[in-house]
Amino acid sequence: MRIGQLAQATGVSSRSLRHYEKQGLIKPHRYQNGYRDYSEAALLQVERIRWLLSAGLTTKAIRRMLPCVLEEGPAVIECPSLRRDLAKEVARLDERIEMLRQSRNLLRRALRRRPAAP
Repeated sequence: MRIGQLAQATGVSSRSLRHYEKQGLIKPHRYQNGYRDYSEAALLQVERIRWLLSAGLTTKAIRRMLPCVLEEGPAVIECPSLRRDLAKEVARLDERIEMLRQSRNLLRRALRRRPAAP
């Protein structure tokens, strides 16, 4: 299928698909005239990429992870080393969330206090 067809089928812009290709995330066949030809497997690959991007991962990290994502769906990770890396990322996110909660609580307390009347 051509890039426009893949874009329409996945809901991802042609520009994003070209970016994925440039980053080594998808690899279409190229005709002599330069046109891209995507296989049906590209549909699932784009789904995986979008899922991993929505999880906050970079395209560099995704390129490393894609071989470990199983066919059953984008959220099934096979490689033990990748599972460890993802567990570390979850722990890092948990720490950030806790720091943000603390910041929010401090700001809420400040908003509850009324300024002294002049």
